[in-house]
Amino acid sequence: MAYISGFPLWLHFIPGIVFRTDNEPFKAEMKRFTAKIVDLMKGEKLYASQGGPIVLSQIENEYGNVQSDYGSGAEPYIKCAAAMAVSLDTGVPWVMCRQDNAPDPIINTCNGFYCYDFTPNSNKKPKMWTENWSGWFSTFGDPVPYRPAEDLALAVARFYQRGGTLQNYYMYHGGTNFGRSTGGPFITTSYDFDAPIDEYGLLRQPKWGHLKDLHKAIKLCENAMVATDPQTISLGSNLEATVYKTEPGLCAAFLVNVNTQSDVTVTFNGNSYNLPAWSVSILPDCKNVALNTAKINSVATISKFARQPSKDGSTASDAFISGWSWITEPVGISSANAFTKLGLLEQINTTADKSDYLWYSLSVEINGNESKTVLHVDSLGHMLHVFINGKLAGGRRRSNSLREVSIDVPISLVPGQNKIDLLSLTVGLQNYGAYFDTVGAGVTGPVQLKGLQNGSTVDLSSQQWTYQIGLKGEELGLSSGSSSLWVSQPALPKNQPLVWYKTTSDAPTGTSPVALNFTGMGKGQAWVNGQSIGRYWPTNTAPSSGCTDSCNYRRVYKTSNCLKNCGAATQQLYHVPRGWLQPTGNVIVIFEETGGDPTQLFFVTKETQSVCSRISETHPIPVDLWTSDEETRKKTGPTLSLYCPFPNQIISEIKFASFGTPRGQCGSFSHGPCSSRRALSIVQKACIGLRKCSIGVSVDTFGDPCSGVAKSLVVDASCT
Repeated sequence: MAYISGFPLWLHFIPGIVFRTDNEPFKAEMKRFTAKIVDLMKGEKLYASQGGPIVLSQIENEYGNVQSDYGSGAEPYIKCAAAMAVSLDTGVPWVMCRQDNAPDPIINTCNGFYCYDFTPNSNKKPKMWTENWSGWFSTFGDPVPYRPAEDLALAVARFYQRGGTLQNYYMYHGGTNFGRSTGGPFITTSYDFDAPIDEYGLLRQPKWGHLKDLHKAIKLCENAMVATDPQTISLGSNLEATVYKTEPGLCAAFLVNVNTQSDVTVTFNGNSYNLPAWSVSILPDCKNVALNTAKINSVATISKFARQPSKDGSTASDAFISGWSWITEPVGISSANAFTKLGLLEQINTTADKSDYLWYSLSVEINGNESKTVLHVDSLGHMLHVFINGKLAGGRRRSNSLREVSIDVPISLVPGQNKIDLLSLTVGLQNYGAYFDTVGAGVTGPVQLKGLQNGSTVDLSSQQWTYQIGLKGEELGLSSGSSSLWVSQPALPKNQPLVWYKTTSDAPTGTSPVALNFTGMGKGQAWVNGQSIGRYWPTNTAPSSGCTDSCNYRRVYKTSNCLKNCGAATQQLYHVPRGWLQPTGNVIVIFEETGGDPTQLFFVTKETQSVCSRISETHPIPVDLWTSDEETRKKTGPTLSLYCPFPNQIISEIKFASFGTPRGQCGSFSHGPCSSRRALSIVQKACIGLRKCSIGVSVDTFGDPCSGVAKSLVVDASCT
């Protein structure tokens, strides 16, 4: 079934319906659907009121962002939606995200990168953060954004510092939108979102580990936080302390430095504390620091996508791929289900989103030889391919920031009948904004022939066009690979548009996550054993500027702050779940729209290349070992922990270790001017052959290579 941002497409065709406003047909369908879901949950006794795990329900989502566009119908709609939800009697609270006017008893909540300043619309409602954005989605043609762990941790710590009750990550586990399920338009199949657990199910370190430590530190403050309201005092410019303190003696504190440049030393409760720029220190006993959000005590990992060698040790592209066969997709109308209509049809209403593709076809009678004509087309389609007399003449994709595309294609027309075939396609449907369900696609017109020899312009828009929904290959079910039409002779067509390709392949050995690398391909869709892995588009590269080698987290985060993949394909690798694969004989089918070389396609596996850790002498002790007892805390001291990501792995090599003033980052550490000669051998002895190890960071362990200088220990290891 096709969906528009969670709405089934058939909803769009109900007479008189207008989404998300005071509209009776929409409200009736909304109630019918919501009641059905609630009944299913009640039937399984899943609500907390029944002893189940569901503690909250949500009705609507971020409507407040677009409410003004719906005018006078917006507020009655919100009141109706709220009343309907409450009437379903789930026994748990209902929330509305980003809805400042949420009617009682609906709880309005915050979504965003920061929500510590958010206040619910009633002092009887808890302060809830329903979407803490761990990163952002990526779109074809743009760099890939990411969010530093230090900033994400600061946002969480400040939320609880300011009296937060509930915080939820979006996303905590990244994912993959297989098939044609990506929203958009132009959102990639990878919905990794720089989440603590990536789309392959692997921990993204140090983000996952740092958040784990943060959660434990906040948990240590729980008794004080639930017993009383916070009191905040200023410690200076952009400095503050928030204290949760009760008469029986419970006390927890948060020390905050939101200066973006300077580390600051502050005095609190008679003690001195160093606060790095843009950080929060958490003191579960109002005295000792359990965690500072800018100081990471978790391993960092560097992963790589490795191409497995063939049995002879080579990495040839055909190491696991046996051979190719193909079928050429016909240009223009090839289906018995084609139909004709006067004028230009809107694409989504015509296809009902059964396919990304809609053919517009027209025959034009030309008297003379028109060798310098220009075909002008206006379109809402996300991309358009123009064919003249069966040959590709041009094409253009729509800009991510625009909703229209105009194209002028130089063409040559011959005397007599000339065939114009326009292939309009979507790349995910509009999924956000007011009235997003009415945003169309397809060729809107005008479609014009300009620059004819007699100087005239001919408008073809209102003529009788022939339409075909989808491709012939889709109608034949070529994605399964089982058709008898596949051929392997003559030579394999490469870099040609509209070609279906098929091959078989062994699966990569081992248990590591698998992806297909689409090097050499243009744009299209792909299937493995009949399962769609989505739309690929490696030729859609990001601009070459805007990225940096590292990201400065000491500032208010925006998606433009931290970018990677500049000058490269937005998405080159496409997740293939291991559960879809067999040891041998896996059928790969590709539909290539623009032209590519399928022989360059290959499998890769995601492997951990380096496991690193960095701890300074002044770092708080690991939160796992944290204690409020002063003597025990002093004996424990800062501790570097190192561990392999998988249970069956051990630390097999210490590639680098330095105690002193080391430089660089994971994968590229180097010794500074101060370095203990004993560091490498000490770390090797403590860690080699183990899955995890811990080492105290002090001059007692490593000696003092430079008295009076603050020192750190860094380690870069391999796991096998």
